[in-house]
Amino acid sequence: MAITAATADTNGKTSGQTELGERHGAVTFKGVPQTVLGRPLQAGDRFPSVTLVAPDLSSVDLQSFEGQTRLVSVVPSLDTGICDAQTRRFNDEAEKFGDQLKVITVSADIPFAQRRWVKEAEVKNITVLSDHQSMAFGDATGTHIRELRLNQRSIFVVDKNNVVAYVEYVPEVSQHPDYDAALEAARKLIQST
Repeated sequence: MAITAATADTNGKTSGQTELGERHGAVTFKGVPQTVLGRPLQAGDRFPSVTLVAPDLSSVDLQSFEGQTRLVSVVPSLDTGICDAQTRRFNDEAEKFGDQLKVITVSADIPFAQRRWVKEAEVKNITVLSDHQSMAFGDATGTHIRELRLNQRSIFVVDKNNVVAYVEYVPEVSQHPDYDAALEAARKLIQST
């Protein structure tokens, strides 16, 4: 199942997309249209291999998680109420899945802020990674909001072979994702393997 904020026309271009991969109006912030960089992923696409930064400043290549079923939760900033709630919810859900599902949260927060947040929130069941340094993840997944230099709230469920099984791009920065749909997609993927 794929949910995207923009639609493709008959030429495969996304509504409002320029040749540079910019999609104006693919997301709003408090109702104001924003420009999102990169091509949005769809079910069936290969999940990109991008190097992010962990809270301890080590580099983590997303390719290192291949072989695991993953739920990748993307939030603009852990220091906001909805992002905090989203990340805590998936931390709680990750505990229920055990080693059957690897849950990763990606934000554009600096690693020091992520480390502080992880400690204060006492999350232990997820991996938190930063896209702050180069926004390469945002560019590779079509989540980089140019005006805010943050990532669009989104969810990706990825199989063991690095193929995207489920996508949700949340169309308004201040809205929650569809937690139940993402978790159901992860359950189905686990059951099918």
